[in-house]
Amino acid sequence: MGRVTARRRVVRISADGERGTRADSLAGEEPLELRVGGRPLAVTMRTPGHDVDLALGFLVGEGIIGGGADVTAMRYCVGARSDVIGGDPSGAHQAPERQVPESQAGGGQTYNVLDITLAPAVALPDVSIERAFYTSSSCGLCGRTSIDGVRMRSRYTVADDPLVLRPDVLLVLPDRLRAEQKVFAVTGGLHAAAIADADGNLLVVREDVGRHNAVDKAIGWAVRDGQLPLRERVLVVSGRASFELAQKALLAGIPALVAVSAPSSLAAELAEESGMTLVGFVRGDSMNVYTGAHRIAGPLADSAASTSSGASTTNGATNSGTR
Repeated sequence: MGRVTARRRVVRISADGERGTRADSLAGEEPLELRVGGRPLAVTMRTPGHDVDLALGFLVGEGIIGGGADVTAMRYCVGARSDVIGGDPSGAHQAPERQVPESQAGGGQTYNVLDITLAPAVALPDVSIERAFYTSSSCGLCGRTSIDGVRMRSRYTVADDPLVLRPDVLLVLPDRLRAEQKVFAVTGGLHAAAIADADGNLLVVREDVGRHNAVDKAIGWAVRDGQLPLRERVLVVSGRASFELAQKALLAGIPALVAVSAPSSLAAELAEESGMTLVGFVRGDSMNVYTGAHRIAGPLADSAASTSSGASTTNGATNSGTR
């Protein structure tokens, strides 16, 4: 799988002290620096592959662009390796433009620096130190001011989205997502995100060491395909539903976020105030609906509103699987 995974010899020790060596597969992790017009914007640690999707999803999630027309070109900048010039090391990059002059081959190409050219009418992002901290960490994203700011930055509204979801569809989404996690099956070390339709069909699945990167890659695919806003679509994530992931869903116009594990309190607050449906602990034959139960057809929709305030009572029994 190229740079998506790496092989390493490990010492395996059993409970009785017996030791043996074996080869193990690890999830690839490398830094990706995003530049806009040659100016550094952000650095994220990611699993190589689908970098253009990652960049497009990131730009949408930051409110910088609203669709693919806002980006005119992307190109990888020369790094430190020359053995991958002219080829995609992961077999997964799909760039609007990927040109590396042969004259620069001596400088090497790592595919770890991606320069983005925005359309002339798109305002350049603030690349100050303060913004760099904001884009690399969600530590400062808390409270009423942050939620109001997200609502103001979003180009799309989700409260009026006509999406309707059947409980049986929601319950099979985690298994369908897990079945498509090819790299996780090899390494056990990746998060995943998918965009699904109302019938539970997974339109795209992306994996990454970072859950936010996996979401950016999935949304970025939709940007390239001209699908924003993602009306009547569902964002499915393999782990927790954080404020950051709810924010990314809102900025892409996605009306529903479904998570295998728990949401955070701020994610639930953002979902409620924006009119998004938020579902967590989707496992087996049950789920917790935190907001937007009106979109769920059948008996669950009738009971969710009255039980959501006490939904956390089941969390203790299921939270051991949170990742």
